[in-house]
Amino acid sequence: MSKTTTSKLATSKATEKPHCGPGRPRGFNEAKVLDAALHLFWRKGFEATSLDDLTAEMGLSRSSFYSAFGSKQGVLITALTSYSNAALAAFQELSESGDEDAVASMMSALADPNGGPRGCMLVNCITELAPHQEEVAEIGRRHLARIEELFASTICPNDPDTARNKARALSALAIGTLTLRKSGLPPDQISSALEAARGILTA
Repeated sequence: MSKTTTSKLATSKATEKPHCGPGRPRGFNEAKVLDAALHLFWRKGFEATSLDDLTAEMGLSRSSFYSAFGSKQGVLITALTSYSNAALAAFQELSESGDEDAVASMMSALADPNGGPRGCMLVNCITELAPHQEEVAEIGRRHLARIEELFASTICPNDPDTARNKARALSALAIGTLTLRKSGLPPDQISSALEAARGILTA
């Protein structure tokens, strides 16, 4: 997803009250430390990120880290879930905009042609971890299913089920262009590919 999505994530999380269990309130801003963890995983990948990397990036002691998140896996799932929720909320806004070019805007938001070579955080995690981490796989399935639903309801608001196959194809094509982006294909060529695909699939 795009930098705009991550900005929405940080903003939405920052407006929430920090979650506090029994005892003393946490002495840190949960939104900020989750954002720091998210971007570290995004840069390095999950397996290559050590606990020392995480605590340094998040500005937490090990005891605070374990108390708040339990494990490296715990902070990944928390950050990834928040990222997915924010991305889907932004995607739903595009779907419900009433814009006649909403489908094109949605495909562009997924592909983010100008986003550079790092790709999408969620897609990166699905590729790296889903085959052997069911929690990540489940987040990915829910995320992709919701994207398909929003495409279908945008293409055919009165009967989304009739547009399900087109919706899946559009989603797959837009997400597939992330590989082209990561390989260094210029943004204008990615945008042209998206436009051609949309013209074929929504005709």
